[in-house]
Amino acid sequence: MYVPCPHTGEVICDALLKCLQSWDLDCRVSTITLDNCSANDNMIGLMEARLDEGSLMLGGQYLHMRCCAHILNLIVQDGLDVIKKSIARIRESIGYWIATPKRYEKFVKTAQQQKVEVKKKLVLDCKTRWNSIFIMLSTAIPYRKVFECLDTLEPQFVCPPKDDWKFAAIVCEKLELFYQLTELFSGIKYVTANIFFPKVCEIKLKISSWKEDQNEIIRDMSAAMIEKYDKYWADIQGLMAVAVILDPRLKMTMLQACYIAILGQEEDDRYVHKSYDLLTKLMSDYHKQVDGEGVGTSSFGASSSIVSVAAVLSIFKTLTANKKTTGLAKAKNELDRYLDEETLPHDENEYFDVLGWWKVAGTSFPTLRSIARDILAIPITTVTSESAFSTSGRILSDHRSRLTPKMLEALMCTQSWFRHNLKGK
Repeated sequence: MYVPCPHTGEVICDALLKCLQSWDLDCRVSTITLDNCSANDNMIGLMEARLDEGSLMLGGQYLHMRCCAHILNLIVQDGLDVIKKSIARIRESIGYWIATPKRYEKFVKTAQQQKVEVKKKLVLDCKTRWNSIFIMLSTAIPYRKVFECLDTLEPQFVCPPKDDWKFAAIVCEKLELFYQLTELFSGIKYVTANIFFPKVCEIKLKISSWKEDQNEIIRDMSAAMIEKYDKYWADIQGLMAVAVILDPRLKMTMLQACYIAILGQEEDDRYVHKSYDLLTKLMSDYHKQVDGEGVGTSSFGASSSIVSVAAVLSIFKTLTANKKTTGLAKAKNELDRYLDEETLPHDENEYFDVLGWWKVAGTSFPTLRSIARDILAIPITTVTSESAFSTSGRILSDHRSRLTPKMLEALMCTQSWFRHNLKGK
């Protein structure tokens, strides 16, 4: 919706509250997913005071859900600050050949002469959007031979040194993980909350492994990214750890495997207990809502060495096979009955309808079922994969600036209906 300037916390709060009230949702809010903006932080504080505390999850303690795509953006941006000078010459080379249609035609013709297939058009990056750097490099690297050939054919063009190309290939490989996860987190046709925590732990393991890289610049990049990651570590935990427990394929076993991999055996129990306690509090909170409405030693360890990403699944499978518990006392409450049941087979490559499972098989856990309905429905990002850090520019150009917000919304709605009808055919 259109919000007039200035976009202060109070203005945004008023607009959001008005929108929630118009849809009769102001008493049904669990979390609000926002990007990392100071105005949004201020808005959350104001929103907590205006919403009914009794209707909020745990009194509004977890109202603010940070957009994971923006967290990834901040982590990668700190890493790219270290290496930005190293890829500057490649950026300048690409800019030279796409500056005019005539130059680009010469580039394509040279590629054909060198028998290099032109699959993708060269693109420049947007310096404030990290994934555009990945797209720029991944597109340009296959044409390295063409750039080197044009260095001798075009007097005004200076091709980047071979070391720059080698380094660009290394950087591109490092950034691919973040690009893939951004698309995964931005999915709109499947639940994403339960996949967030394991994948973010995978990021920590990956960037930690770069500390042992032979290239000093990559090691510096790793240090910068880990520092930013640690800053948001508290935001990564909480409800997202609970979402892992509520996945019947993962439960506490995956949570423990992740903590063992990134923290080591000595620390994992403390964090697992913390997540268990949070879920217990949620159960107590949901029980109150229903009543009111009338309804040892181990071979694992990561503290002394870097653990690979594959090690998480290895630890998870070992814990599952051994049926190892988290050290929590067994009780006959609903939560422990759920945790005592065998985990379902886990295959990352197969789609699993976790909400469908809770709808059908989760009827014996009514309170957990209600929690799962709310927690697993939390969107972990504010953007879709098509628009995440998009470099396509403004949708409304100067020639189409007469479209009002209401008309734009109507056009988007119509487009959605047309697409839905086409899918049915």
